[in-house]
Amino acid sequence: MNSINPSKPILKSLSYLDSTPKLSIHRKIHHHQSNRSQICTIKSIYKHESRNFSVGSNRADWQSSCAILASNVVSQQSTEKTDGGNADITSINGVHQTLDLVPVQQETNLPKPLSITDLSPAPMHGSQLRVAYQGVPGAYSEAAAGKAYPNCEAIPCDQFEVAFQAVELWIADRAVLPVENSLGGSIHRNYDLLLRHNLHIVGEVQLPVHHCLLVLPGVRKEYLNRVISHPQALSQCELTLTKLGLSVAREAVDDTAGAAEFIATHNLRDTAAIASARAAELYGLQILADGIQDDSSNVTRFVMLAREPIIPRTDRPFKTSIVFAHDKGTSVLFKVLSAFAFRNISLTKIESRPYRNRPIRVVGDASTGTAKHFEYMFYVDFEASMADPRAQNALAEVQEFTSFLRVLGSYPMDMTPWSPSNRDM
Repeated sequence: MNSINPSKPILKSLSYLDSTPKLSIHRKIHHHQSNRSQICTIKSIYKHESRNFSVGSNRADWQSSCAILASNVVSQQSTEKTDGGNADITSINGVHQTLDLVPVQQETNLPKPLSITDLSPAPMHGSQLRVAYQGVPGAYSEAAAGKAYPNCEAIPCDQFEVAFQAVELWIADRAVLPVENSLGGSIHRNYDLLLRHNLHIVGEVQLPVHHCLLVLPGVRKEYLNRVISHPQALSQCELTLTKLGLSVAREAVDDTAGAAEFIATHNLRDTAAIASARAAELYGLQILADGIQDDSSNVTRFVMLAREPIIPRTDRPFKTSIVFAHDKGTSVLFKVLSAFAFRNISLTKIESRPYRNRPIRVVGDASTGTAKHFEYMFYVDFEASMADPRAQNALAEVQEFTSFLRVLGSYPMDMTPWSPSNRDM
C-alpha cells in the first residue's frame, strides 16, 4: 500500500463537495459521469422484476438472478403488477425471454453493451483503486484496506457513515470497514449501516491486531498520567497495562491512530496512546511497550463494500451474508435455522439487532396488555455460495417464514494464513 502523508485531508462530510479546495475530488466525480449514466440505465431494467426468490433454469440464468437478489429487499409490500396481467411475460434481468434479439454483426462499429459481468468488479476506469476506511492514516482499517487491495489509494474518513457515502457518491470505488473482533465482538454501528445503505459485500479480510504503547520520544512510563485509545483497544490491553504498573486514567477516543496523532499534535508528554507500530512511525512517536494486547489471538474481520455485487462461484470457498426479520414469534427463528441445518450449511455468525422501524410490540389486548418485547433483525453469515443449489433452496425456504429478507452479499472467504507475531499490523 502506498505511503500516506499524515496531513492528507480526511473526508468528514458531504458539504465539502461544494467547496473550492476540493475541486480535484469534484473532477474525479465528473470523470465517472458517462460510466455512471450507463450503469444507471442497466439498473433501471430491474424495476419490474419479481420479488419472489426463484432458482434459474440454468447456471447463467441463476447467476444473473442472484446478482439482482443481492440488491433486493424482500418485504411485505405489494409488488407492481404487469400491465394486463399477461402470464407469459417472464423476465430475467428485466428482459422478456420470449423476445428474439438479432445479434449485432462483428463488422459494425457499434459499442458493445455493458453486461453484468462488466460490473463485477466495477471498472477502475484506468485509475488506481480508491478505498475508503474509517480513521486516520496509521489506523488498523488502513492496514486492512491495503491487505484487501494492495497498492490502493486509501481514503481516510472520520466516520463509518462517510465511508459508505463515499462509495455511493463515486468518491471511492470500495470501502473496507470492520464488522467484528475476536475479543470485542461485533461493531454494531456497521451492521446498522449495512441495512441503511445499498452497498454490497464483495469480500472479507481478517487482520491480526498488534497493539503498541506509544509516547513522545524520551517519555518514560513514570511520567504518564493517562492512556488514550479506542474503547475496544483499551479493553483489549487492560490486564497488560496493569502488569506494566500503569495505574493511570483510561480515556476513549474515536480511533487508535487518532490517539497517536492527538499526542503528537498537542505535544502531550504525560499521555500514552494504544495504536499500531505504523502509527508510531507516521507521527514520530516512540514504542514504549510492544505487543500489549492481553490475548495474542486478536483478529478483526473487515468486509469490502462496493456499489455492485459480484457473481457468486463454486470453484472456491464462499460466504454469504443475509439479514431477515419476522413477526410471528421466536419459533420462526428455529424454522429459519433449520433450513440451513437440514442442508448441512454451516453458520459462522448470527447477530440480532433491534428492528428500528418496530422496536416494541404489545402482547395481548392493546388496552390492557403490559408485556412488551423487542422486534429484532437477524444478521446471518453462512458458508456457501449463492451459486450453490443448497443455498438457493435454503433461502427459498427462509423467505416463506420471514417478513423481510435481504442478501447483503455472497463473496470469497478470506483463506490467508494467520500469524499472531506479525508486527507489521
